[in-house]
Amino acid sequence: MGLVQGTLDMLILKTLALQPLHSYGIGTRIQQISTGVFEVGPGSLFPALRRLERSGLIRAKWKTSDHNRRARYYGLTDSGREKLESETREWERQTAAIARILREGSHA
Repeated sequence: MGLVQGTLDMLILKTLALQPLHSYGIGTRIQQISTGVFEVGPGSLFPALRRLERSGLIRAKWKTSDHNRRARYYGLTDSGREKLESETREWERQTAAIARILREGSHA
């Protein structure tokens, strides 16, 4: 399933709030937590990671992975954590409003 525009960045930030991960781990974690509803391929993930890094919301470090390979691990910056908190509040506000509209529509 495709993501609503703008939500991929928020999901990446949320995933990295739990722990630093490499790109494959980020995509896998999003798929696992969404129970397979969201599959994030490299064509979406890498541009989003570059965008978030350029914006100063995440930073990358080269480390050795569990499989003894060098990989870029991404982690949240303080700005990324603040952005995640504000985006989460806004998402909750919007989804509550959408739910109210949908409930209202079912009474007609």
